[in-house]
Amino acid sequence: MRYFEIVNPAQLAKVEALPLHSQTPISWGHAVLADPIRLLIDHAFLEKKAALNAMELLTRWPNDWIEGWVETMTSVARDEAAHLAQVMRILIRRGGRLDKSHKSWYATSLRELVRKGPPGEILDRLLVSALIEARSCERFAVLAAASAAGDAELASFYQALYASEFGHYKVFLKLAGKIAETEVVETRWQQMLASEALILAQQAAGPGIHSGVPLE
Repeated sequence: MRYFEIVNPAQLAKVEALPLHSQTPISWGHAVLADPIRLLIDHAFLEKKAALNAMELLTRWPNDWIEGWVETMTSVARDEAAHLAQVMRILIRRGGRLDKSHKSWYATSLRELVRKGPPGEILDRLLVSALIEARSCERFAVLAAASAAGDAELASFYQALYASEFGHYKVFLKLAGKIAETEVVETRWQQMLASEALILAQQAAGPGIHSGVPLE
């Protein structure tokens, strides 16, 4: 992981602590940065969907009131909306415009892992949210490293973002631990981590945060 040398030790420890079953190479970062406008458009939709996901989960606590649920979802939604505003400022300043629609096969495939109905549905939604945040954290770290030499604005932006995404990944897992037994959460989490790596490996290459790795 020598390409993360621009990251301070505390932040690097966070990236290395991610439980992801695959690691994104620096070649992916260089490839997607070849089309920064399309990358930023994709990123804007990622932040929009993350904010909407948190708002939708806001009133989806299972059974009785769960301490910290609403506060967590409110905080995540606020953070993601702030990230969306940051992405849009950079995008518009660079002459880009947001599309009217967007499709992420990565996110769609992850959502297909969610079981329907209680007791598994809300647990799975929390774990899918944690997965997306964890992978986004890792991808932002790669983008920070890949853009360090040629695009100081994006390097600084992505370096700041991945610390925030790490926090979001942890809070979704914390909430999962409040609604299910530790063994149940860990077993399902490991299943989803394995599925996520396979899903990511099947994605097409292109200028997207969750795109596939280009062939060498």
